[in-house]
Amino acid sequence: MSKSHRNHGQRVVDWRDPRLERLIASALDGAEILKITALKSDSVNASVTAKDTGYGAPLRIDVRHEGALKSVVLHSATPNAFGHEHRADRAEEMLIAADTFALVPRHTRVFDVGAFRGEDFVSLRGSGEFYLLTEYAEGRPYAHDLRQIAESGTLGPEDLRRVDALVHYLISTHSIKLPEAGLYTRSIRDLVGSGEGIFGIIDGYPARAEGTSREQLDLIESLCVGWRSRLKHRYQRLVRIHGDFHPFNVLFDENSELHLLDASRGSAGDAADDVCAMAVNFLFFALDNPQSWPTAFQPLWRRFWAEYLEQSRDSGLLDVVAPFLAWRCLVLANPVWYPHVPAAARMNLLNFTTHALRARTFDPESANGIFATSV
Repeated sequence: MSKSHRNHGQRVVDWRDPRLERLIASALDGAEILKITALKSDSVNASVTAKDTGYGAPLRIDVRHEGALKSVVLHSATPNAFGHEHRADRAEEMLIAADTFALVPRHTRVFDVGAFRGEDFVSLRGSGEFYLLTEYAEGRPYAHDLRQIAESGTLGPEDLRRVDALVHYLISTHSIKLPEAGLYTRSIRDLVGSGEGIFGIIDGYPARAEGTSREQLDLIESLCVGWRSRLKHRYQRLVRIHGDFHPFNVLFDENSELHLLDASRGSAGDAADDVCAMAVNFLFFALDNPQSWPTAFQPLWRRFWAEYLEQSRDSGLLDVVAPFLAWRCLVLANPVWYPHVPAAARMNLLNFTTHALRARTFDPESANGIFATSV
């Protein structure tokens, strides 16, 4: 799920809508709207890592409430080919978010969930699309840090502290064990077969995409089916997860405190989900400057894996990560999501994916192959 709010790429919009005024006044007990700003998922255009699509169109709403100024975010979902074709699909995203955001440590709070109707925000009878109202988290996406690292090709003390903070957060969150065994099987099914998962992302590839082929995508898909049968009964691995732990959903404020946005897919699954969601971005953001891999991103990549493995004592992690890596790499290599990735880099990402899926145990050092040739 990517209906998240950001603190960049904003555009002020006209807010004089009595429906919005009633919604905000009801959810925040008499709050008055001051300004509404449309938020974009990514404001960087001239970059290999620039993101070109998302799952919604959030609005930041600045209000005066009980004499204080504060901000909230109104999320809505839009139709797309990644499992959101039906209104029920989009409603599911909003309702899962409303039910689970509070379960994830340091996550933004939910104030309200409901549906639009012609003249108001109401219950479900006769309703249209759904909405979600959350608090606004101050801070800058971790993606901003990664772009600065790519530009400079160097690491500072703060960069190391922040990667350690990411590991510490995951260790703490993943220590929450969950008893509902069936949720683990569901999470693996969603990983492979859902519209947002591996099948949906592969279906979303253009008919022709330089750097890959239909034969390669079909092979990756078939390998992932095999992984589903190997993983789906590992119930003991079920823990609390974020579910979409990537650099656009992780914010650091001016005090370097961490804040989370957009927990996804019920926030119950395998720790490998969150670990891979973040780790692949050390590979991905290095594509903006491949020379930054050996000097900056490779050290971050190694530190992230080593610290997580040591602190979590998860001896089985490297035995299960492959399909989670595949899912994230398939997104990053998909031209619909990231159209500026060069064909050679797309090929290297997908070859890395295929290699990981064929291996019995994942070796983090295998990532060096992505940068073995010029991209």
